[in-house]
Amino acid sequence: MKFNQWFTAGVSAFALLHAGGAMAAKIDISAHDIGGQVIGQKGPEAGVWVIAETKDLPTRYAKIVVTDDQGRFVIPELPDANYKVWVRGYGLTDSAQVDSRPGKLLDFKVKPAASAAADAQHYPGMYWYSLLNIPAASEFPGTGDKGNKMPETMKSQAQFVDTVKNMCQSCHALGSRGIREVPKLFMDEAHGDSQLAWAMRTQAGQAQAYMATAINSIGPDKVYQVFSNWTDRIAKGELPFDKPERPKGIERNVVYTEWDWASPTHYQHDAISTDKRNPHVNANGLIYGSPEESTDLIPTLDPVKNVAATIKEPYLDPKMTGSADAPHGTSAYWGDETIWDGHTSIHNVMMDEKAQVWFTAKLRPPANPDYCKQGSDLPAAKVDPQATAVRELSHFDPATGKWDMINTCFSTHHLYFGHDANDTLWMSAGGPNLGGGIVGWLNVKKFRETHDGVASQGWTPLIIDTNGNGKRDAYVGAKDPVDPSKDKRIAASFYGIMPSPVDDSIWGQAMDRGFSRIDQPGYIIRLTPGPDPVNTALAEVYQPPEGTFGPRGIDIGLDGVVWTALSSGQLASFDRRLCKGPLNGPTTADGKQCPEGWHLYRLPGPQFKGLDPKGSANHAYYVWVDRYNILGLGANVPIAEANGAEALMALVNGKFVTLHVPYPLGFFTKNVDGRIDDDSKGWKGRGIWTTSGTRANFHSEGGKEAYPKVFKVQMRPDPLAH
Repeated sequence: MKFNQWFTAGVSAFALLHAGGAMAAKIDISAHDIGGQVIGQKGPEAGVWVIAETKDLPTRYAKIVVTDDQGRFVIPELPDANYKVWVRGYGLTDSAQVDSRPGKLLDFKVKPAASAAADAQHYPGMYWYSLLNIPAASEFPGTGDKGNKMPETMKSQAQFVDTVKNMCQSCHALGSRGIREVPKLFMDEAHGDSQLAWAMRTQAGQAQAYMATAINSIGPDKVYQVFSNWTDRIAKGELPFDKPERPKGIERNVVYTEWDWASPTHYQHDAISTDKRNPHVNANGLIYGSPEESTDLIPTLDPVKNVAATIKEPYLDPKMTGSADAPHGTSAYWGDETIWDGHTSIHNVMMDEKAQVWFTAKLRPPANPDYCKQGSDLPAAKVDPQATAVRELSHFDPATGKWDMINTCFSTHHLYFGHDANDTLWMSAGGPNLGGGIVGWLNVKKFRETHDGVASQGWTPLIIDTNGNGKRDAYVGAKDPVDPSKDKRIAASFYGIMPSPVDDSIWGQAMDRGFSRIDQPGYIIRLTPGPDPVNTALAEVYQPPEGTFGPRGIDIGLDGVVWTALSSGQLASFDRRLCKGPLNGPTTADGKQCPEGWHLYRLPGPQFKGLDPKGSANHAYYVWVDRYNILGLGANVPIAEANGAEALMALVNGKFVTLHVPYPLGFFTKNVDGRIDDDSKGWKGRGIWTTSGTRANFHSEGGKEAYPKVFKVQMRPDPLAH
């Protein structure tokens, strides 16, 4: 008999001998697992989390599982180390941490939460930030100093909610304890004036400029009024009016694995493990991060050896200023210490079929070289010359350690590879104030052959075929009225971007931007490149259904269905095949031509009081479609990165499966990707990957000692599989 077989048999016999105790139910484990049972005052505790964490490995490592209906658990596939193991669950007080090693059985006896207030400290952030008193619809539009203290560009309640979610919640875990409680430093300096304390905290740290943009779009007086009222009520003891459920059904099959990487002072925007087009690429290889403004050090994780390291992003102009040069105020956490030192603003990271890595990164100051401008011979510059760009493109080959810095004329933000013969890398520009209404690309095949980044790049303005002749020709400008005899340019810029796997179209998503210099609704956009994209590309725009708003992020299944998350509180699909009316011509400029193509799924969770109950306070930063059933919930399942719920939310047969990460509190992520390491190992050989995405990781559980983490999520056949 092999050791594992003998050990499992012995453990099973041991468990059966303890009738009447927590080990009465049979639990099979191997020498690489920790198993046991959780018992509360009323019996087995189903749907609670059991956490095992160790500092013995090269980087801190943890694994989390959920108990079954008898309170049993198995934490599988643990590296050999000493672990602290404990229990957390809604309705419970965290158990004491128990020392253990793989191959051991543990018996937890847990106590109920000491109070409703104590229990609520474990709730996801949306249960807390849904207490915000959103101004009534009748208070809009803004009247500035003459009335409601909001600028005239703040036109509606929907725009207010969209701004809170897409500009505040997009960077911070809004309902986390570090946000819903005002630091004592600021309250003391403000002599108890919570509005003044909020003014101080929003000017602290190194994100002053971005914070000012968000605050000014709402109106500083209104921001401080709404948010100080919220934190004052919480400080006086107000608790969430709704509460979460424990994991149930297949939600109990989840296994979370976590590794520390980067540093407590450096945050991550997202991470990559493989090529979206082929999830077998880079099997068992390094995970790469993108640290945005915080540093030029790109974190890597070896998930086999449990080793975290960094590589440094180069840039073209050694005199370029960085985040350390930006003005910043005193932090309640870091004092006057400058914790960010980045120059390259690495926003997004992707991997190609060779397991080489591509980054949208700032390589030089904004002024463009001459080949981008009026008078250049570059084909795209002849059509739409570009004077500036905010972020460019870099490429890293792990096999050689060599970098390529590609000086694009267009701003870059997100990037994804197409399915064409040229391996075209398509890049979004971000927002309308960044992108100028263009979409850019790199012909990767040509670049690999020539290493000529100038000749290999191109871009196009977004032109709608409003004259309905099926081709691109003369067009009116973005601010001009529709002319039925001409096409129409729009000023929208792609934020999310995704080449379709079913045809040659490129899909993008543009933000609502009523407060900016460009007044536009949120769209999803279909771009058909044509034979010469610089001159032939045509766009179609589609607005979300009436009563919804705020698209953010985009992905497409192998069935061609497009998915986006709405800040009104829904996950939305769009199927162009369902459209009944004409998709070009003068009536299509506003994007309302295909309401029948949309389908809405309300995100679970509470809604702000007084707002449409068909929406939710819950919010997803982005959406990723599991085309190849990597997680095990089905092919083409969309997964929302729901920061409000502190969870990944998979839509399976029209219902959400909520995969809430309970430790550390404040789970916040901006992307997901999935990788298959070994098909022969079933669920053990595959998983989806993400990283901590908040700009202020220290607002989450662990404070200043908390590192950003890499998360691997797997679904096993049942809660005891090992």
